[in-house]
Order: sequence, then C-alpha cells, then structure tokens
Amino acid sequence: MQCPQTDPTGPAPTIGVGRDIPGRVRLAVKADRGTVGVVTDLHSPTYIPVEVCSAVGLAFSTPVDECMGTVLADVAVDGVAAPPADVGGLQQVVAGARERGIDLKVVVMQESPLLDTPLRDVATQVGQAHPGSTVLVVSPGWAGTYSTTYDRVILEAGQDVAKTAPNPVQGAQNFVDQLNTPDFPWIAFTILLVIGVSGAAVATRLLQSWAKRSARVKT
Repeated sequence: MQCPQTDPTGPAPTIGVGRDIPGRVRLAVKADRGTVGVVTDLHSPTYIPVEVCSAVGLAFSTPVDECMGTVLADVAVDGVAAPPADVGGLQQVVAGARERGIDLKVVVMQESPLLDTPLRDVATQVGQAHPGSTVLVVSPGWAGTYSTTYDRVILEAGQDVAKTAPNPVQGAQNFVDQLNTPDFPWIAFTILLVIGVSGAAVATRLLQSWAKRSARVKT
C-alpha cells in the first residue's frame, strides 16, 4: 500500500487506526512525513471493556458505548450502577459516604476483563461525568478507582480492601472506611527517627570520649 502525499509542514494524518488494547495501548498506522509506524497511546482513548455491560444487565453483544451510556445514566440517578441484588446495599453505602463528605459513585461489573486496568478507565469516565466525585468500580477479583480528591496511594489502599471483600456492598463500605482512615504521619516519624539516630550517635561519641579519659586517669 502506498502512503498518500502529505504536506511536510503540516500535521501527520492518520491513515489507519487499529483496535484499542487493554492497558491504554492503541495501535495505529500513521503517515509521518512519508514514514509508516506504530503509535502507542498511553492514556487516551480509554479502553472500556465489554464486561461493563454486565453492570447494567445488558448482553455482551450490546455496543460498548450503549452499555457505558446506561452505566452513566444509572449513576446519575442514585450514584450506583450494579446488578439489582446489590443496588439497595450500595445506595446505603453511597448515602453514608455522603454524610462523611464523600461524593461516592459505585459501579459493579459481574464479569471481569483480563486485566484490571480497564476498571480504572471506566471509573475515569464516570468521574469525569461527575466532577469532584470519587468513583469505585469493582468486578470479581478486580477494582479500579478515580478521584480528584484523594491521592493515588489512598485510592489503591482502598482498592485492596474493596476487591478482597466477600461481596460488592462490603467492598464499597471497606473502600469508604479506608478513605477515612488517617494516614500514618511518615514525615513526622522520619524526622523523629533522624533526631533519635543523631542523638544516639552523639551519646555514643560522648561515652567513648569519657571512657578514654577514664582509662588515661587510671594509668
């Protein structure tokens, strides 16, 4: 296949785009001043897995955009997109989180993709539709999150306790509890540790000097 002639001073046009790959990797063939290559997109577009359809009871044959649109519509109503058996309990968790100052959104997928990365992409789309919210997406064995309020360390700690819970409702509650767990004061601890080590070193040096002087006096 021959590449079309392009203006060397203009932007490189895309002449063919491959499918999205889990993990935010997108394959594309581009004409860049007469060259053809592979482009890796590290973040955009996000990869929304077909398993998101299981959160709203749609078949995997349903277009993913339609499934994601239904998820967003459900979340807009009560903050929850999940199988009917989990909705009531999750609504209570969302209400409890709101009382603690957390705008929580929860998506529960009954099926899991091969990787956990797409769950974070789903959470990102929900979070971008609801600025200021904190989003938890769970599936069997996986969890993904999005928030502009909490840092990634706190979110990943919350993911760990969410995905190991016996059911999505307990997982969501564990997540909220983790968000409200005070961070260990590592900076203060480090400062105190440095002061303590320095003090011990000075004390050791003084004791050594005292021991040497005592030895000279005795001789």
